[in-house]
Amino acid sequence: MKSSAVSWVEVVRLRTLPAAIAPVLLGTGVAFALGAASWARALLAAGVALALQIGCNIANDYFDGLRGVDDVRCGPPRLTASGAVAPAAVMALALASFAVAVALGLALLALCGQWWMLGLGAAAIAAAWFYTGGPRPYGYRGLGEVFVFLFFGLMATCGTTYVQAGRVPLWGWVAGAGVGLIACALLMVNNLRDIHTDPVHGKITLAVRLGERRARQAFMILLIAPCLLGLLALAGAGAEVAPFFPRPGMALLMAALLALWGLMVRRAGRPVLRLAIGRDLAPSLRDAGLYELLYSLSLTGALVALVALV
Repeated sequence: MKSSAVSWVEVVRLRTLPAAIAPVLLGTGVAFALGAASWARALLAAGVALALQIGCNIANDYFDGLRGVDDVRCGPPRLTASGAVAPAAVMALALASFAVAVALGLALLALCGQWWMLGLGAAAIAAAWFYTGGPRPYGYRGLGEVFVFLFFGLMATCGTTYVQAGRVPLWGWVAGAGVGLIACALLMVNNLRDIHTDPVHGKITLAVRLGERRARQAFMILLIAPCLLGLLALAGAGAEVAPFFPRPGMALLMAALLALWGLMVRRAGRPVLRLAIGRDLAPSLRDAGLYELLYSLSLTGALVALVALV
């Protein structure tokens, strides 16, 4: 029983869940800066994002297991490949997670009245399914980062803002791009860990396409670029919602953010730069997830400070 419980925890992939919560948090911070934050809508958006992330993770376990991708891997064992749980049970849980996402999404749209966003929700579920599912999964063709950037970066952040504020300023899109790139970094280091085993089963991720050296370089770029985007987003927010915020205060905010983000980039990037392979890349995966969460928390805190201290 204990072993089975551990397996279920692993298939949910807890280290990836900040990729679901972080953009919702940041999107709510943008809405707060616009004077339109709604905790009820924010919580529903967080529930949708978490259910989608968990459903995607479990569906990946199912489809990768059926294709034999997880038979030999460097990361934690998967349920389907290990035979610990019947494949049908894994698929049932994935479908249940997507059903929860649909239910919470409908409740959210009922509150905000933006029913046209049903199409976006359907696209998100389809993208999660066909990442590793279907006859030609796009995750096996090096397009996984595109999905992550669009749905766990721009859509999650800006969608959260929109259902609360009814609009998304340009600097909100910039903030969403920053958190999306960090989510891409999570996927990149995860695929870098399995770069030597994935191609054997026809899984040609972006890391495989780039090769090990360039994949490590891409990971660092995906960590560093959000620092610039975050500062640009904060500057844009200051110009729109707090034009009279003292310039020394803005400079101090930016310096504090840059120091925190730089520390996290260094932590997450250290194993990658030291050419760690396989399981030794687990600290980078953990710290990249922590970086994404702290990035959203700190940028949201700065946005709150802009409004509260003017």
